[in-house]
Amino acid sequence: MIRLWRNAWEEFIPFLDYDVEIRKVICSTNAIESLNARHRRAVRARGHFPTEQAAMKCLYLVTHDLDPTGTGRARRTMRWKPVLNAFAITFGNRWPAAETY
Repeated sequence: MIRLWRNAWEEFIPFLDYDVEIRKVICSTNAIESLNARHRRAVRARGHFPTEQAAMKCLYLVTHDLDPTGTGRARRTMRWKPVLNAFAITFGNRWPAAETY
């Protein structure tokens, strides 16, 4: 196990240079992949959709089913402000409208 870390240490060090907020976003890709998997499963179970609106409704219902009360949305929105500020500071020259954060 230690040998594995020694082999990957050079690739891991740049990750530690980012702010804590940016590292949380990088690590949260598992949650995004979980949502994508749920969307794929719903689309596969349905097979086909008569219109694009029907497909969007199916994806909306799958996403809404994750947080039926809607209380998590406000918490998630408030958590993005520090992350957006960290991205604006770190990648200000590449971040769109960095001055608005």
